[in-house]
Amino acid sequence: MINLTPTDTTDEITEVLDEVELQDVKRKSVSGAFSYIVRTLFLNGLGIVTAMVLSGYFSPEDFGIYGYVTQFIGLLVFFSDIGLAASLIQKKVIPTLNDYRTVFTIQQSLSWLIFVITLLLSRTSLVAGQVGQAGVWVMLSLGISFPLASLKTVSSIRLERKLDFSKLVIPQIVEQLFFNAILIVLAFKGYGVIAYAYAIIVRSVVGAIVMFILEPWAIGLGFSKTSAKELLNFGAKFQINDLLARIKDNLFLIVVRQWLTPVQYGYLSWSKTYSMLPYNMTVQNVMAITFPTFSRLQHNKDALKKAIEKSLFFITLAIFPMVVGMSVFITPLTELVPRYAKWQPALLSFALMSLSIAFSAISSPLTNTLNAIGKISDTLKLMVMWTLLTWVLTPIAIWKFGFNGVAIAGFVIAFSSVMPIIYVKKYVQIKVIDSIYRQLIAAIGMGVVSMLGFSFWSRSWLWFTTGTLISMGTYTVILLLVGWTKLKTEVVSLLKR
Repeated sequence: MINLTPTDTTDEITEVLDEVELQDVKRKSVSGAFSYIVRTLFLNGLGIVTAMVLSGYFSPEDFGIYGYVTQFIGLLVFFSDIGLAASLIQKKVIPTLNDYRTVFTIQQSLSWLIFVITLLLSRTSLVAGQVGQAGVWVMLSLGISFPLASLKTVSSIRLERKLDFSKLVIPQIVEQLFFNAILIVLAFKGYGVIAYAYAIIVRSVVGAIVMFILEPWAIGLGFSKTSAKELLNFGAKFQINDLLARIKDNLFLIVVRQWLTPVQYGYLSWSKTYSMLPYNMTVQNVMAITFPTFSRLQHNKDALKKAIEKSLFFITLAIFPMVVGMSVFITPLTELVPRYAKWQPALLSFALMSLSIAFSAISSPLTNTLNAIGKISDTLKLMVMWTLLTWVLTPIAIWKFGFNGVAIAGFVIAFSSVMPIIYVKKYVQIKVIDSIYRQLIAAIGMGVVSMLGFSFWSRSWLWFTTGTLISMGTYTVILLLVGWTKLKTEVVSLLKR
């Protein structure tokens, strides 16, 4: 309990209030992290089951169709927000009802415009001619999900500003429950890629309802020119950065489709989708917490430094062994399950994309840090660099190595993840090496041991299970040998109130 006395000076009172705020931020962040861990463990299990079912029952062409359609939608996402949500989260003062209604009105207008664009695009040869009628229905379902998703935005922003992450995870769990359950059932029934259309619609409707129940607000249309101008001042830079990211990823993959056969594009989509599982389970969850948290801590460099280092430590603690394990054991898995044999041509791409995620585990939280503290111009420079590298190196790699060239180029580009470290260190003197080297040593040791027994893991399910246990045991033992003190310190500091 912190007490104030009448004799305290203004500076002393400010210091005490800052300490109260720091404790509140820490308490809510740790609670939020625990909520996200529980959510992740649950959805991870559900996601793995769904991935196994879809990999067995969907063809490479099905994955290619869904992957191609989602790239168009990924581009259109840029126009759905124009950075307003990030502006409200990052805003130093409490947003007014005017702010919320301005954002809501703009987003609703943009989302319906996007649906119309989606409808028009779905009738062109660029889409209909590539994906057929089933792909068109999937694209339309994604289009209508924009207006439905915008109904959640203000409620979500309000919860993020409160750091009430325990509520934020509930709609996500409910959405994914419905989405994955529908996909699994329809995959078993042989619906093919159109199963995504049904799952997307149900997920969008359910998510909007649950979010509003958890965080209702005085919903309404309104527009304030002053509010919009203020929010766009930050949002415009944020959105230019987002545009470059979509040019780098979504637009480029649309162009790549013109160079590959449907089956090759299916291999690429499958590899990209499932190599991202560790990233979605760790980095995205942590970033959902760290952006509003770092925004609150931007005035306190010491607290911000500790928070960044802690996020890097725990992200890499989880993601390093995951990507190594996936890269090694995907090959014996496709040999043990006959239905998965069709994915063997994609295994090199899958392994390289998975390993590239390890670099993203470092660069993404740091670019997220730059955004949270308002240094969006630095993030923009990084995105320009990554966009140019992608558009220059990947076509050359595709020409040389075929569809695997996408993953090869991505792996090479991943080494540029050192750049965000340099940018963040201009503002906060973080110790990146100290936060990650123990996990890296343990992951390398795990990889060496896993590869030494590689020829055994595909002999039977008993060997496969033994191999995974040996690999996990190796990582754990090495980590405890080189990092027990650090691990204990970090865990205790999280639990300490």
